[in-house]
Amino acid sequence: MSQWKLKRVLAISALIVVVESGYRFLTPGQDVGLTIAANAAAEERAAIPKGEANTVDLEVSQLNAVKVAAVQTRDFPQEKEAIGSIDFNEELSVQVFSPYSGRIVNLYGKLGDNVRKGQTLFTIDSPDLLQSESNLISAAGVLDLTNRNLNRLKELFKSHAIAQRDLEQATSDQQAAEGVLRAARDTVRLFGKSEADIDRIISQRAADPILVVPSPIDGQITARNAAPGLFVQPGSVPAPYSVANIDTMWMLANVSEADSPAFHVGQAVTVTIAAFPNRTFEGKITAITPVVDPNTRRVLVRSDIRNPTHELLSGMFADFNIQIGDPIHSLAVPLGGVVREGDGTTSVWVTSDRRRFTKRTVEIGLEHKGYWQILSGVEAGELIATEGAIFLSNMLIAGHAD
Repeated sequence: MSQWKLKRVLAISALIVVVESGYRFLTPGQDVGLTIAANAAAEERAAIPKGEANTVDLEVSQLNAVKVAAVQTRDFPQEKEAIGSIDFNEELSVQVFSPYSGRIVNLYGKLGDNVRKGQTLFTIDSPDLLQSESNLISAAGVLDLTNRNLNRLKELFKSHAIAQRDLEQATSDQQAAEGVLRAARDTVRLFGKSEADIDRIISQRAADPILVVPSPIDGQITARNAAPGLFVQPGSVPAPYSVANIDTMWMLANVSEADSPAFHVGQAVTVTIAAFPNRTFEGKITAITPVVDPNTRRVLVRSDIRNPTHELLSGMFADFNIQIGDPIHSLAVPLGGVVREGDGTTSVWVTSDRRRFTKRTVEIGLEHKGYWQILSGVEAGELIATEGAIFLSNMLIAGHAD
């Protein structure tokens, strides 16, 4: 306590004794001493110099309750938050249908399996393929017959045993048979049969009705709706298999209509997932729907998120931080150093000697990673209480300030 305060307290105490002894009989039932003491205390508080009313002095035993650090500057990103979900990238996902009708014979992929482009997913016994291969065998037989007939007539023509028109007719028949065989080969090729397969069918004169349905892309099997014996048709839903490349996933965020003008294609996005609380996933906005949902008044924002480890799963809920501008370099104070007052203002406790702290009103802005942006009220380098600020405020309220 300062010397002038000590002298004032001693003088007031002496005055209380004199007045109480001389005037007690004048006011029966009234404690004059207490009344004068209360008035004196009020007078003393009023006499405290301006600036010390919001000051707290710590005792040595209280120093550990408060931690101090200098006000520094940090980058505060300009971002908007949204909630959404993870989904497959539809541009890298396919539903695998059978190109022709038939019954499934064998299945070669399970849900979650990784497959390569061209790898067999399932086979079907296709009546259409059987008919096409039968036509191929027949066309090959007709061509063989016309070839032998043409060769025979050529020999006869050399010996003048037949007329010119007979040779020309045989040549025409042979050329027509070649055309029919080419068409038959092309038809069988549409079923996925290779040239070697086609040659084998012709040479063995044996049709193979088993149609192989391969994966059209590299990816992971994300759905299987097939079983041996199931009859499938082209385009019938659900597709027997679905395959997706999950190296890149979509994140779908529904942002409010009011916030939608802040979003643009190409903006950076940071995603956090509840299943991975200590990790973030990065991406960019790739599409913004040009319509507002009439029921929710929200706009769908789509981003591509890299998923090299295949940990992100379709349907996961996610929190999205979308960068809407360059970071702001500004003064920063830890969250624990800012006290919200009952009147709605915010304050910090400033010190120069780590013993005496003075409350100062500040204006806060953005919050990021445990720090408040400070718009006004303190300067860089000033010492403030970073922990224990509420303790200091409670001391002030309790009247422990000098």
